[in-house]
Amino acid sequence: MKVIQDLNEWRSLRQQLNKPLGFVPTMGALHLGHYSLVHQSLQDNPLTVASIFVNPTQFDEASDLENYPSTLEEDLTGLEEQGCDFVLIPCARQMYPFGYRYKVHEQKNSQILCGQHRPGHFDGMLTVVLKLLNLVRPERAYFGEKDFQQLQLVRDMAADFFLDVAIVGCPTLREEDGLALSSRNRRLCPESRQKAARFAYHMQQKHEPSVLQQLLEEEGMEVDYVQRWRDRQLAAVRLQTENDTVRLIDNVSLEG
Repeated sequence: MKVIQDLNEWRSLRQQLNKPLGFVPTMGALHLGHYSLVHQSLQDNPLTVASIFVNPTQFDEASDLENYPSTLEEDLTGLEEQGCDFVLIPCARQMYPFGYRYKVHEQKNSQILCGQHRPGHFDGMLTVVLKLLNLVRPERAYFGEKDFQQLQLVRDMAADFFLDVAIVGCPTLREEDGLALSSRNRRLCPESRQKAARFAYHMQQKHEPSVLQQLLEEEGMEVDYVQRWRDRQLAAVRLQTENDTVRLIDNVSLEG
């Protein structure tokens, strides 16, 4: 596995690659959900590229960025064990050579759900994804369905900007107690981890949104939203830990 920190080095190397690429963008703190995306890419493509970049422009709260877990050495070991071919680890200065002067702003579906409660989040996410897709130029890029709103926005952006890439959604992986795998789970204390499992349990029951919100609040969670959108029920809650507040999202299909 080749680890590349210099984007100029990557761009030179990319010109020499004549095989289809699969791409898995991440912010590190990898877990089995990320590795499942890598595994799918390895099945679908001759070469797989992953990126690790904690994108500062998609954090709406400075404390959330400061507390985001960093496990770079562990992540690189895991990606190599999976068989990933390349890992890009750019710095913010390289990714934003002109600062944040230019951004992607979607005016409809980024303004609801998480977008309503995290101003600017999806501008930052879409901007960095567009940059990464332009750098990697993959045939396919892989995103988890846990971040369902993000997945739909990326798909629409790729179509609207005529990007020659297939955006592939992959199923959410869960812990034994049903909690969706997330890098943020590392920040949960034992008490909030138990509440997180209750969040997952109530989500799976597919209650009406008003009923689900009441149940989550009775469990002691601060609810950002519970809403049905497209064929899903989506929710976001905030759990208080000993020294932190952790925001978790989840969604379940309403079909079947």
